[in-house]
Amino acid sequence: MKPVKEFKASVDLSKIPIEKWVKERMYAQGYRFVGRHSAVKICEWTKKCIRGEDSCYKNKFYGIESNRCVQMSPAAIFCDFNCIHCWRSLNFRLPDREFKWDKPEDIYEGCMKAHKEIIQGFKGKGFEKLDKNKFKEAEEPKHFAISLSGEPTLYPYLPEFIDLLNKNGKTSFLVSNGAHPEMLKKLIKSPPTNLYITLPAPDEETFEEESCAKIIDGWKRINESLSLLNKFKCKTVIRLTLNKKTNMHSPEKYAELIEKYSPDFVECKGYMAIGGAREKLGVEAMPWHKEVKKFAKEITKNCSYKIVGEKENSCVVLLSSSDKNTLN
Repeated sequence: MKPVKEFKASVDLSKIPIEKWVKERMYAQGYRFVGRHSAVKICEWTKKCIRGEDSCYKNKFYGIESNRCVQMSPAAIFCDFNCIHCWRSLNFRLPDREFKWDKPEDIYEGCMKAHKEIIQGFKGKGFEKLDKNKFKEAEEPKHFAISLSGEPTLYPYLPEFIDLLNKNGKTSFLVSNGAHPEMLKKLIKSPPTNLYITLPAPDEETFEEESCAKIIDGWKRINESLSLLNKFKCKTVIRLTLNKKTNMHSPEKYAELIEKYSPDFVECKGYMAIGGAREKLGVEAMPWHKEVKKFAKEITKNCSYKIVGEKENSCVVLLSSSDKNTLN
């Protein structure tokens, strides 16, 4: 991608501790920076919903209003892994011990401001074709998807941030790579509305190939994090991001882990060949929805979970066991 010659941002980009070309690339892709390490980006499903076209599968599965969802991260440039299925090709790194973190209040206010500023672009050409009610609602978001980029559990004040969202009447949907069980233990008393933990592989060998980890005990940490799911009072989800090249195999092993850790739901999600993932895995690794559903059925044959939902244009199939919560 060619560097952006000139652009403006709502914060001082010189304070963001990443290379200039990465900042420019992220900005060109629609990211808006908040403080030194957080970011907001309008999801494609939010755009579709405002236009009255469609909604995210989270709306179908969990009742999340796509037009009122803030997609953000408090650790946009930091992650323990550089998973080959990840479309965010941003050269993730880990923060050093002396890194100065922004306050939860500043991140919250900054995200709300940035989100509202971005959606004003919908008032341009074609505004007359929008769903005016959904746009008006979008100006007052009530959901925070803490899943945009990087690993949010690296942010040391995450419990305080989620408490702040609760205080302000916002739901929170936290997606974690499971590398920091010590932070998840803190979140048991300050739980998000939904907690997702990504299970990137059915076994340690595949995990090593899939994750490109910067830590030596990533598989052990993920399993420790998964073992904490039954301590949370919020809805819990294990997410599988499946690609045909490396991790879409051994459904019986996935089933064993799912049964062992007993989440409320399991999302079998197809890998998408977009962004940086094209270079790492390519289009040929991307499964069709029917292939994801077939694999999900193989998982259900080996555990107590059953298919309870699907959304074909999101390439996702939802599993739950008979004694778990129903949808919404």
